Amino acid sequence: MNVLISPNAFKGTMTAREAGEIIREYIKAEFPYVATTLLPIADGGDGTCELLTEILQLEKKSVLALDSIGRPIPSSYGWDENLKKAYIDVSTASGIASLQQNELDPFVSSSYGTGLLVGHAIELGAKEIILGLGGSATVDLGVGILAALGIVFLDDSGREITKYSPHFLSKIKHIQKSIKIPKVKFTCLCDVKNTFFGDRGAIPVFGPQKGILSDQIASYESVCKSTVKRLFKKQRKVFIDKPGFGAAGGIALGLSSFFETEINFGSTYFFEKVDLESKVQSADVIITGEGKYDDQSAEGKACFELMQLAHQKDRKIALITSGKDFGTKKFDLVLTLPDLDFSKNDYRKKSRENLRAVLKKEFILNF
Repeated sequence: MNVLISPNAFKGTMTAREAGEIIREYIKAEFPYVATTLLPIADGGDGTCELLTEILQLEKKSVLALDSIGRPIPSSYGWDENLKKAYIDVSTASGIASLQQNELDPFVSSSYGTGLLVGHAIELGAKEIILGLGGSATVDLGVGILAALGIVFLDDSGREITKYSPHFLSKIKHIQKSIKIPKVKFTCLCDVKNTFFGDRGAIPVFGPQKGILSDQIASYESVCKSTVKRLFKKQRKVFIDKPGFGAAGGIALGLSSFFETEINFGSTYFFEKVDLESKVQSADVIITGEGKYDDQSAEGKACFELMQLAHQKDRKIALITSGKDFGTKKFDLVLTLPDLDFSKNDYRKKSRENLRAVLKKEFILNF
C-alpha cells in the first residue's frame, strides 16, 4: 500500500512540510509495511514559492530586505537561471507573521520590501516574477513594490513621499514614471477569488486582520479608489476589478496598472508544477490537512482541490483540520484537531502535540 501525505500549511503553527513529517513519522511507526510519499502542497498562501523552490530544487537567493514597517529582515527567494524566473513570496519580506499584534498598522505598512526582492531578481535578468500573494501584512495596492521599481509617488507639493510614511496612500497626488522601469511579467498566485472592492473585497474581508478598524473601512476604501484612479489614469488604462485583486491588499491590482500581470489560482498552478496528479494516481490513500477548513476552502484552496482530484482518480482521502465546516463531509475521513489558545506562548508546541494525539486516537488506514 502507498500513502501520499500532502498537507497544506497549518497557518500560524506549522509549515506544510513540518506537518507532513509528523504524519509520516506516525504512519511509519504504526504501519511499517506501508510505503509513504511526502509531497507538501500549497495554493498561493504564505510559503507557496518557498515550497516550490524546495520541490523544484531551485537556487536560493538570500537578500536583506525590509519588512512591512521598514525594519531590516533577512529574506530569500527561488531562482531559475535557465528560465530567468524568480519565485518570491510576499510573506517573506512583507508578511504579517513577522509583526506583533500591536505592530499592525495599515496606514504605514508597505510592500516595499517585496519590491526590493523583485528588484534584486531583475538585476539578475529576471523576465518573469512568480509572486505568492498569501500572508501579507499590507493593504497598499502594491504601491510599495511599484515604488521600488521606479514609479515615483509625489505629494501635493510635488515632493516624493517618504517610504513607510504614515498615510502614504492618502498623500499621493501625482505619479511619475522613471525611464528605468523594467520590462518584466508578474504571475501572481493567490488562494482567494475576492475582488478588491465591494462587500467581499479586500478591505472589509481581510482589512481587519491587518489592523483596519470597522469604522475605518469606508474611508480607507475611498482612499484606495482615488489611488487606483490615479494609477490607471497615468497609464491610460481602464480599471476593471478582477477576482484575485483582493488578495494581499491589492498587489496584483497595482502591478497590473504598470506591468503585464497574470493571476493564477495557486492550487492549480502548484499541482501542475509538482505533477501532483501522477502522485495521486500512484497512491492508494491520501492524507491532507490545513489549520482550519472553512467556507473559503472550497473556493480553490489546496485541500479542497486535492480532494476533488483524489475522487476523480477514485482514491480515498483523509483531512486533518480544526474546522467543523459542513464541507468537510466531502472527505472520506476527517480527523478534527482541538482549537488552540493563541494567547499562550506554547501554542506552536501544542499544535504538534495535538496533531500526534489526533492521529493516534482517530486515524485508521482502511477507511
